[in-house]
Amino acid sequence: MKGSRPQQAALSRSTDLNKTKETRDIIERMVDGLNDHRIDDMGEFFAETFRWMGNYGCGTKHGLKQFQDNWQRPFQAAFSDKICVDEARLFMGEWAAAFGRQEATHSGTFMGIAPTGKRVTIRYMDFWKVEDGRITDNWVMVDFPDVMAQLGVDVFKGEGWEAYDRGEKTSSTSGGL
Repeated sequence: MKGSRPQQAALSRSTDLNKTKETRDIIERMVDGLNDHRIDDMGEFFAETFRWMGNYGCGTKHGLKQFQDNWQRPFQAAFSDKICVDEARLFMGEWAAAFGRQEATHSGTFMGIAPTGKRVTIRYMDFWKVEDGRITDNWVMVDFPDVMAQLGVDVFKGEGWEAYDRGEKTSSTSGGL
């Protein structure tokens, strides 16, 4: 890249590192709450006005009620016997991040797919901002295409780049890079 560079990490630049322990405690308790399949009392961890910003297919939730009604309830209806396993967590001041998996049974309709009873792994990444003892922002990536593949639906119709990994396709080079 030539010329001036864009500002990096603007949101976390002025984080207060003294808040790291408080952030860690809130996130750990919240994940326990998710594993206990709590919905109605999640305000213990999330601000009433928090934002949940997911990738395409997950949507964006404005406020605790939308998170409960438009994410937690449909997710728990589609997937039962669910357990969340954070494989790694990072904490820095008011910020936290994790990646991991949920293991669950496909017991309700999901993305138009009728219940199969299959056990699935749902991979995710979460990034949280904690202010005044509550989560105020949550950026989320959930690997729904992989979940759908586990249920027999290929959203990429065979055009996913895994074909390169299997040697079924070779990449073309681009002179524009």
